[in-house]
Amino acid sequence: MKKVLILMILTLASCSENNNSTEHNSCGLETTISAVQYIEAPADELTINHLGINGDCLEINFSAMGCEGDSWELKLIDSEGVYESAPLQRNLRLSLNNEELCNTVITKTVVFDISNLQVDGQAIQLNILNSEQTILYEY
Repeated sequence: MKKVLILMILTLASCSENNNSTEHNSCGLETTISAVQYIEAPADELTINHLGINGDCLEINFSAMGCEGDSWELKLIDSEGVYESAPLQRNLRLSLNNEELCNTVITKTVVFDISNLQVDGQAIQLNILNSEQTILYEY
């Protein structure tokens, strides 16, 4: 039993190395892949102003009505489907849960890690449901 405990401690200690690797790019918020959430997640009104990709990071600049936007809950949700075309396509939507009752237009930029959206190949077109914009994600 002591040997197992010592082995576990050594294993945990070796996992706490400095994790400054550039191999994994952490952009901020995770992208959710869920057909159920794609349909059922909150859909409070927002306007997507601009989309941009930097590496594995999708930047979304959007506006919505509120007080300060500090209580907003945001998710980028993928529908789980990959559509055969050239290039392949995925459908996503930005979900906003906004319970703020002010009438001020607030503009924010949020960044999502989209590395989990990669499929075979080198690129995929991202169709954002609540935007008229699409963006090509090359990896």
